[in-house]
Amino acid sequence: MTNMMPNGSVVPAQAQLLTGPIGKLLIANRGEIATRIMRTAHALGLATVAVYSDPDAGAEYVTLAGEAVRLPGSAPADTYLRGEAIIGAAHLTGADAVHPGYGFLSENAAFARACGEAGLIFVGPPPDTIAAMGAKIEAKAIMAAAGVPVLPGVSIAGDDPDPGSLAEQAAQIGFPLLVKAAFGGGGRGMRLVRDAGELAGAVQAARREAASAFGDGTVFLERFVEDPRHVEVQILGDAHGAVVSLFERECSIQRRYQKILEEAPSPAVNDDLRAALTGAAGAAGQAIGYVGAGTVEFVLDPGGSFYFLEVNTRLQVEHPVTEAVTGLDLVELQLRIAAGEPLPPEAADAQISGHAIEVRLYAEDVPAGFLPVTGLLHRFAVPAPAGVRVDTGYRDGSVVSPHYDAMLAKVIAHGRTRAEAARRLARALERAEIHGVTTNRDLLTAILREPDFLAGRTDTGYLARHDPAALSATALGAAPGATALHAVVAALARQAVHRAQAPVLATLPSGWRNVRSAAQRVTYRVGHDELAVAYRVTGEAAEASVNGVPLGGTLILHAAGEDLVDLEVDGLRRRYLVHRVQAQTYVDASSGSTALTEVPRFGQPDAMAPSGSLLAPMPGLVLRVLAEVGVSVVAGQPLIVLEAMKMEQTVTAPADGTIAELHAKAGDQVSTGQVLAVVDAGGPEGKE
Repeated sequence: MTNMMPNGSVVPAQAQLLTGPIGKLLIANRGEIATRIMRTAHALGLATVAVYSDPDAGAEYVTLAGEAVRLPGSAPADTYLRGEAIIGAAHLTGADAVHPGYGFLSENAAFARACGEAGLIFVGPPPDTIAAMGAKIEAKAIMAAAGVPVLPGVSIAGDDPDPGSLAEQAAQIGFPLLVKAAFGGGGRGMRLVRDAGELAGAVQAARREAASAFGDGTVFLERFVEDPRHVEVQILGDAHGAVVSLFERECSIQRRYQKILEEAPSPAVNDDLRAALTGAAGAAGQAIGYVGAGTVEFVLDPGGSFYFLEVNTRLQVEHPVTEAVTGLDLVELQLRIAAGEPLPPEAADAQISGHAIEVRLYAEDVPAGFLPVTGLLHRFAVPAPAGVRVDTGYRDGSVVSPHYDAMLAKVIAHGRTRAEAARRLARALERAEIHGVTTNRDLLTAILREPDFLAGRTDTGYLARHDPAALSATALGAAPGATALHAVVAALARQAVHRAQAPVLATLPSGWRNVRSAAQRVTYRVGHDELAVAYRVTGEAAEASVNGVPLGGTLILHAAGEDLVDLEVDGLRRRYLVHRVQAQTYVDASSGSTALTEVPRFGQPDAMAPSGSLLAPMPGLVLRVLAEVGVSVVAGQPLIVLEAMKMEQTVTAPADGTIAELHAKAGDQVSTGQVLAVVDAGGPEGKE
């Protein structure tokens, strides 16, 4: 076996390398999970092959692989979802096996079958198992027959069901209910419906999203359990009939039905409940003859009753927390099982050691409703001290593309206790340098320190009770006065750069000026706010104000350089890391992180959009335009539907009025801030 080290790295142990039918492994995925799989494959002595789309040509996982094959194009449908192209790449490179990772083709039975027919080992369960569990309706029937508790639900017949028939089917279940994609997961193709009036629209929207994400728009209705816990059990099965359960993970903290924080074990599960959950998961695995690594997902209601949700026939995003508490490498076990080996004793005899928590670090704007964000990562560095593991496919200079999921990294901490793991993880996030895109880091850090979370009071309604934007504002990065202080630090670093670039000034004391009474000035923009900094430095003594408000009482500048400022304010001394990229300055310290944009001293031409403009809230594809020029609209009326990373976002009218201009049509690719339409609030009667 390989060992998972305290910092999360995978290193070869003294145990045997992988032998048998697998010598070269093609990873049919990208980013973080491709990198993760390769590290274990290399530790086992396997050669590796990467496949990559055009946007991923410079990605870390491509350079890590021994060989790589280009999949021309950008969209998933043209690249990572093209099974025949991936099989062709395997044949081109002489690969013996294909590991699908998660997402894309990982739960595609046709692809698994095609791999077998092409003489390739598919690292996952047999195609028939994938098909049975991928069809959620069939999966529920199998589980019910095996004695696993299931939620009431009904399938929806036909591509365009009759509204009356829909209402009858919903009445069998009762409201609230969920419309769910029959093939797929990850929150895509899912809609919560609280009354009959919402049902038809929710079914149509879920169908479209499911068809886009999974290639099949079939959906079904299922009873919705209000604010349950989401608990899942990791299972492993080999080709010799053995199935074991590796305990539970809790994944209750979610946004848009997608997990953002997972932990093992669950704080709500005692020994008796654990035995029941793992017993049900084992029965599920035996019922379908499971082979490989999989996850049986349940909802757990406040009374302790649990119900089957689905079986994920692949490696889960959150698998590292199970690895951390068991000491097992699940990717290694997948590969050994695929090579025909029986489950080792370590898997059958696994025990829980300590507690592990994982967070998903996303490029997204939390206050804007978790809108995905794209851009260039000028710097991406997340510390991984002992007890912390960072799984990522990004590095300095990577581009966050609109074509794929916006997850930058998984950061995992392990500790003797849950509280220790939470503290360790929060500190690692705070010390990260993430420059170039907005992320959910402040939200994650705040959750890890929030009293309800620390007390184990988590369920799927957690972020409904704790407003994400307000919670983010409590993070250390939003500490009172931190932004103003960071603006002063940015100004001091800017001065140091200018001095270094001017040979005469470089020989003079810091802050020297011909007119000693005149303060130096610079203005920065942070979000929608402007911060006018005025400062004066004489030797080590400094004075500063932001928007006319003096900063502290006594300022001592111990050092100032291009990338470091050592500043003491009223006896509190901190070292600030500074990273300047053109007009952008990033400041990181124990007081948090701030991104500042320098405002040109003499201004610039006004590029304001016309009044009443609808701006694209994110980069994406225009799916539908729901209005025409000249028509009257009311505030909040849906006008344009965008899609980014397989999720739909509706842009609505900002006020009552008339569509005066329309600058988007279905199929257009738009960027953040682009004008999509203009609504004239005066209406046609207001024109002369």
